[in-house]
Amino acid sequence: MRTIAIIPARYASSRFPGKPLADMEGKPVIEWVYEGITGTGVVDEVLVATDDERIAKAVNDFGGNYIMTRSNHRSGTERCCEAMEKLAATGKMYDVVINVQGDEPFVDKKQIATLTETFTNGTTQIATLAKKIESSDELFSPNNVKVVIDKQGKALLFSRQSLPYQRDIEPAQWVTTHTYYKHIGIYAYRSEVLSQIARLEEEPIELCEKLEQLRWMANGYRIDVRITDCENIGIDTPEDLAVAKEYLKKKRENN
Repeated sequence: MRTIAIIPARYASSRFPGKPLADMEGKPVIEWVYEGITGTGVVDEVLVATDDERIAKAVNDFGGNYIMTRSNHRSGTERCCEAMEKLAATGKMYDVVINVQGDEPFVDKKQIATLTETFTNGTTQIATLAKKIESSDELFSPNNVKVVIDKQGKALLFSRQSLPYQRDIEPAQWVTTHTYYKHIGIYAYRSEVLSQIARLEEEPIELCEKLEQLRWMANGYRIDVRITDCENIGIDTPEDLAVAKEYLKKKRENN
């Protein structure tokens, strides 16, 4: 099974323009992401997919591989699909594509390995990760996407709301009386499934929650969810960058 990790990265971001190039200890964020994946030894290739020459130059400068894509994609999923199909046109075929966002500098080897292993089951279409929620702050923050999982490890629903609702129990006690999971936004797709979902039209439930994966589920695709104990720190704002830098500092002090 041949696997590629594609890092979709764009410069234009409403909350943090140029975040893939933001400096972390002398390296751009995109380099941290790239090195985190290449250091896993799990995937056959790592590639940055971008529409911006500045990002392409940064990747080239640190010795990484990149491919230029269109600027009108609605999502990283669509950008990954274009990159995969461009590679296929040159004869480079992959069975599984892992989508790691360009703002995830602490992606972990175990996460990539877990996603890859999920596809040894020939029925897996899409796979992603979740982590147990430990606090009420996590549970009730709309910035943390929650996922409800069935007995077979398939996603039943993703929501920014705290689901399920616990009737007759005070919300302050929810996190101690039920196991909730936070979605970790790294995806893996079987290549033919990626081609299909990238061409789907938006769905009303997706537009309500602003969660792309609900489009796939509304069209009958099943998402396997695997549990991880690794926390990710995504960088969406300059404040997130400061948190990531502090995390890196403490991590080095403890090693």
